[in-house]
Amino acid sequence: MSSNSRLVWSDDPKDQKCPRCHEFKKNCQCEPISTVKSTNWVAVFRLEKNGRGGKTVTVIDQLPKQEIFLRDLCKELKTKCGVGGTYSTEGKEGLIEIQGDKRIQIKTIFDKKGYKYKGM
Repeated sequence: MSSNSRLVWSDDPKDQKCPRCHEFKKNCQCEPISTVKSTNWVAVFRLEKNGRGGKTVTVIDQLPKQEIFLRDLCKELKTKCGVGGTYSTEGKEGLIEIQGDKRIQIKTIFDKKGYKYKGM
């Protein structure tokens, strides 16, 4: 076998790769994922139209800056609201943008999860 070959598929647990760095789990140098506590932050809701061609976007700001948390929350919000959206970790805090005015739907999701929020 050549030295530049790569693993294509394996069902051996020791050959599993880390989803963040894509190295084998035994060689992974990633820090452990810490859970996000809902008491340490308060999400801020706002609507934006400027610079978006007249389209309304619901922005959820001041979220924890943890990419895995933002990715999972964004995916859940997009699925439950039936719209598109994105997340960003630039700046001090995390940010999620959801297409359309979905504040009421997102607030009910946040209430069920026990997340704190403000803004209307």
